[in-house]
Amino acid sequence: MYNIPHETIINNFKEIADKYQELILHFMQGRGSMIPRSLIDSDKNRIIASLMVEQFWANPEKFCQLNIEYIDKLRELTTNSFAKFVGSPAKAVFSPDNRDKRFKDSSWEDNAYFDFVKQYYLLSSEWLKKNIEQYELSNDLKQHLEFVTKHFIDAFSPSNFAFCNPKVLRETLESGGQNLVQGLENFLRDIKSSGDILNIKTTDKSAFKLGQNIAATKGKVIFQNDLMQLICYEPKEKVHKIPIFIIPPCINKYYILDLSPHNSLISFLVENNFQVFLISWVNPDISLSEKGFEDYLKDGILAPFEYVRNLGFKKIDFVGYCMGGTFLAIIIAYFKVKKIDSVHSSTFFTTLLDYTHPGELGIFFNEATINYIKEDIKLKGYFDGQYLSNSFSVLRANDLIWTFFVNNYLLGKKPMPFDLLYWNADSTNLPAKMYEEYLQNTYCNNLLKESNNLEVLETKIDLGKVDCNTFFVAAKEDHIAPWRSIYDGVKLLNGHKIFCLTDSGHVAGVVNPPEIAKYNYRLNDDLSLSSHEWLMKATEYEGSWWNYWLDWLIKNNDNKLIDSLDYQNLETIEEAPGSYVKR
Repeated sequence: MYNIPHETIINNFKEIADKYQELILHFMQGRGSMIPRSLIDSDKNRIIASLMVEQFWANPEKFCQLNIEYIDKLRELTTNSFAKFVGSPAKAVFSPDNRDKRFKDSSWEDNAYFDFVKQYYLLSSEWLKKNIEQYELSNDLKQHLEFVTKHFIDAFSPSNFAFCNPKVLRETLESGGQNLVQGLENFLRDIKSSGDILNIKTTDKSAFKLGQNIAATKGKVIFQNDLMQLICYEPKEKVHKIPIFIIPPCINKYYILDLSPHNSLISFLVENNFQVFLISWVNPDISLSEKGFEDYLKDGILAPFEYVRNLGFKKIDFVGYCMGGTFLAIIIAYFKVKKIDSVHSSTFFTTLLDYTHPGELGIFFNEATINYIKEDIKLKGYFDGQYLSNSFSVLRANDLIWTFFVNNYLLGKKPMPFDLLYWNADSTNLPAKMYEEYLQNTYCNNLLKESNNLEVLETKIDLGKVDCNTFFVAAKEDHIAPWRSIYDGVKLLNGHKIFCLTDSGHVAGVVNPPEIAKYNYRLNDDLSLSSHEWLMKATEYEGSWWNYWLDWLIKNNDNKLIDSLDYQNLETIEEAPGSYVKR
């Protein structure tokens, strides 16, 4: 069936053994991973284990009942699988979710062996999830246990193992094991170059070049300091009177908003006659270790804002994305105290203001983890962006880790070019002082929730004083900034507010251009409702939220076009995308 010389097969498996030994040696030498510390060797894990043992022995009957049900289901599965093996019709005991990409290969259903492996995995996964539900733990401990259990279940999916995955096994037989040779070669190359087992290649980086086919919207850097560059994008001849000033998150590169031309929000705004200014944050090294939270507000936002204002723009439509939105809310509240009347409107993309329920990401910011981060950043002088990148990947392990683990290391293939994943792999550091202060102000102490708890630039911050028109965008499947928590934060502000809930997650929910319109969005004017009631009564609209937001911006601009600024005669430091984004 497979015309592969025996010598080739033998040589391939010798090479597999050699590369496997090299890989083991690499790990034994302690060069392995920047795995999020909160998942391993934490006090919280030991407390949970102790409580579970204590509760089990106090009432074993409660837990044994679930085991009896498990054995009954396993007996049914075994009987049905044997019937299928001998050619008799057999009904599936467990079936995967239709959206589960791991079991799309037809062999998972057609082949009796793989069908049994799949169903046994699904049965055991359900048993494990139901088992931990029985334990009475605090919300914090329960969330941690559920999180760890979920990722344990994901990791042990049969699709992640060579001889349990029909597609991998088929490829191994057809190539005589060459896929495994190539896969181990890919694994060794990646881990040696990055020093991090979780830093799996998710795209072909050679396919993209900043300023050419990604981050390519025409513009120039007109102002810069140690922390940022201010990009002014080349406008149309006629523009709306009020410009847009965008504050991206400083934990990512800005070009998530300027990917390929077909999905660039920057290009979309420029083409619709808006003058756009954008902050491009620096990727800091140890020389900026003493830059703090206030420095990012003062030098990172207020300085470029003053530059734009001095160009003659008295009113500005501000946009903040994620952490940039948190900065924006603080700045607007600061403006209210200082009586700076320059905010025409503010838009917040997936921005947390109330950190009471930060979602799964909050698991990485417990006390033990923060102490670990403090130790690490004292040595480096900065917070390594790869740690946060790994944390984001772990939140979506099936999509961002295991899918590519199978493709790159079991099938031995190269990942396809994908602009969004290219950006996702381009991590950014943060100064040690700034990141520590940011965590204390937000995830640890939630200072923005109550009036005047946070003081910056000698000014007490009260979000209740923010009364400009605001537009909030949240994503229904966002694991980084849960939409219900964003909704709670909306209520901290005053003025006219719009809350728009888009489908998908933290990035894809925002980057959803009208031409693709892959995801829908929901609106409901009544923000006095609970998040559950809001969702139940919201109206769903087909297509991208971009057009709705655009109409809102234009309406607020009185729909009048004026001559654009004298772009050609603006001071030019360098052409966009600038040099900071390339560091």
